[in-house]
Amino acid sequence: MFEEFLQSTEIIDWLHPSIINLAKSLASGDSHSTTIAKKSFEYVRDNIYHSSDYQINPVTYRASDVLKHQTGYCFAKSHLLAALLRANKIPAGFCYQRLSTHDQGAPYSLHGFNALYLPEVGWYRVDSRGNRKGINAQFSPPNEQLAFSPKLPEEVDYKEIFADPLPIVVKRLKMYQKWDQMLENLPGLTL
Repeated sequence: MFEEFLQSTEIIDWLHPSIINLAKSLASGDSHSTTIAKKSFEYVRDNIYHSSDYQINPVTYRASDVLKHQTGYCFAKSHLLAALLRANKIPAGFCYQRLSTHDQGAPYSLHGFNALYLPEVGWYRVDSRGNRKGINAQFSPPNEQLAFSPKLPEEVDYKEIFADPLPIVVKRLKMYQKWDQMLENLPGLTL
């Protein structure tokens, strides 16, 4: 049932030694999936810098590269979190919202985050994008506290959980090396 949400792929490369080592470290001393998931979430949220918030290059997309460079857009951070969770045998997928880029209507872009499966809760959505003024994403199952909530009529919170990142997201992350180029070309579509 969860096999596709546990796979190692080119993007979610959890078999990479650096991912395995960090995943083991985050799980050390605990076998409870909720505790491991929380530690993994907080690690990515608090230790991997959001590319545009901190104006850091390069633009990353592969989980091991996000860890190596310690930076990524929301999408890339969700790739690393999925890899860490999958390395610890916690099913993890990808979720998206369509949000106003400047909180004033068009243009709109996608925002990426994760869903993970906890035996006592079921699928639970978390957003490791990184907190800053006005953003306070937390891990407190069963209560969901994402970074953003759609407020405008054209904004959408998609409920689908994907086993793999959307191809349009990966394509955009691969196209650009500099944070400001990516910021100007964020993927936007309707699912």
